[in-house]
Amino acid sequence: MHAYRTHTCGQLRRDAVGQKVRLSGWVHRRRDHGGLVFLDLRDHYGITQCVIEPDSPAFAGADRCRSEWVVTVSGPVVARSAETVNRDLPTGEVEIRIEEITVQSVAQELPLPIFGDLDYPEETRLRYRFLDLRRERLHNNITLRSQVISSIRRRMIEQGFTEFQTPILTASSPEGARDFLVPSRLHPGQFYALPQAPQQFKQLIMVAGFDRYFQIAPCFRDEDARADRSPGEFYQLDLEMSFVTQDDVFAAVEPVLHGVFNEFARGRTVSVPPFPRISFDEAMLKYGVDKPDLRNPIVICDVSDLFADTSVAFKAFKDKVVRAIPAPGAGHQPRSFFDRLNDWARSEMKAPGLGYIVFEEESGKLQAKGPIAKFIPDPVMAQLLQRCALKAGDAVFFSADPRADKAAALAGAARIRLGKELDLVASGELKFCWIVDFPMYEWNEDEKRIDFSHNPFSMPQYGRDAFLALDLTDKQTILGLKAYQYDIVCNGIELSSGAIRNHDPEVMLKAFEIAGYAREETEARFSGMLNAFRYGAPPHGGTAPGIDRIVMLLAGVDNLREVTMFPMNQQAQDLMMGAPGPVSARQLKELHLRVVKPEV
Repeated sequence: MHAYRTHTCGQLRRDAVGQKVRLSGWVHRRRDHGGLVFLDLRDHYGITQCVIEPDSPAFAGADRCRSEWVVTVSGPVVARSAETVNRDLPTGEVEIRIEEITVQSVAQELPLPIFGDLDYPEETRLRYRFLDLRRERLHNNITLRSQVISSIRRRMIEQGFTEFQTPILTASSPEGARDFLVPSRLHPGQFYALPQAPQQFKQLIMVAGFDRYFQIAPCFRDEDARADRSPGEFYQLDLEMSFVTQDDVFAAVEPVLHGVFNEFARGRTVSVPPFPRISFDEAMLKYGVDKPDLRNPIVICDVSDLFADTSVAFKAFKDKVVRAIPAPGAGHQPRSFFDRLNDWARSEMKAPGLGYIVFEEESGKLQAKGPIAKFIPDPVMAQLLQRCALKAGDAVFFSADPRADKAAALAGAARIRLGKELDLVASGELKFCWIVDFPMYEWNEDEKRIDFSHNPFSMPQYGRDAFLALDLTDKQTILGLKAYQYDIVCNGIELSSGAIRNHDPEVMLKAFEIAGYAREETEARFSGMLNAFRYGAPPHGGTAPGIDRIVMLLAGVDNLREVTMFPMNQQAQDLMMGAPGPVSARQLKELHLRVVKPEV
């Protein structure tokens, strides 16, 4: 018999009754029932109940066992009586009668219990992550992550992609986030950077003629933590394709994502390809965000023209961009509901408030009520009703600002909040869409200059000659440029950004020049890519869906910490391993570094 186990703790069934077996695992739970001691033994595969009677020679050893001790037990498999069968356990029809028990290791008093699913402070969970990972829900999430990655890898290979690995130590690149820098011992004063993404390398793979590449790639960004973004590092399905249009990329990615999500949907419905395609401008108008949750039926309307009408006495919206946010069924809510939304708009969104109108049916006629209803003439109100598809029992809220982006932001946030508070968001669905036609550039208000709005390596939607002839001072034309850039979104979560790449050296130099980079600087920073493009580069494009976010959606959790094996805390610290931490003076000397602490 094997020294530790003949079976796993999730393996035994009724057909094993009579066999003598050996199991090893953790004591999940210990129960004392009138002299009989029950030990629920747990390993990665499941739980098996083990029992020992007081007259057994092994009783003393079993009786001293406590939660999370690691033990090995041997004995026959016996059938449970009908009244003691546990239908919730796959092994619930049998138990082990312990004849021998060996304690492999003991556990100190636990800082958090493994049994049950109580929530504990983040600091405790992360400091004792090895214990947290033993808990069933988290353990299952991490196992799900492995299964999802295996499914993705299989589906990518079936789509004709080949897996390659790209370097971890590379050069710093302006990709929109802060780099993690690694000092060079051999080259004093110079630094490597951990890749924010394998962007340049995967494009060079296309130049090298490999055609369809993918990898489950680690990426490193020195960013603040959020619920949907881990500090430090994350993983993505990185892919690139040669001789493709935007539609070709979509056609390759959609079957993979649909297949993976459908495989692990757990009864939820999944969007069927082709996924809807929504332009950036349309998304900002209808949803107020560039990552809309299509489970929410609310569609924002532009009603600026209605309030520009001279017959409208409500002047607070005049000469402003006005967005109307329909709220189906909100007309039945108490006054406190509307006051609470107004307070939210003022406090959290820093807006003047949310004007609103409520529609009620009285004596067979639709009546508009609310603080601003009396200022709007009937013909304008009729247009508002029609444009926003409003009816009795509904309400409509308004977001107004001289700047379209600010009006859209408040409207988008209100749409999300209303969807949740009115319980309009359809549960049990996984709804995908592509957001396309992103602006190539945006205005950086802080630095008063034009900046890239998305991926700087994207191909502009503009003829080559016309783009190269662009006047750098023609701000209006430049800010109106679109790019072959796209995001894929599921349930309001951006899974990835992608683009058809700029493979023309002269167009790339011009693109960076528009964003304020001198040609010499661009040549220096991207010499590897630009030099490669001068030796024959195919048209190519790709994207990179985030693994962490995919698993988060499939697991039905709201925080990436719940699907990441060893995450950092909100301050980018690994409490379990003590990172980041100090290093010795000798190590600093080898790296030609000196620590200068910030002034307090």
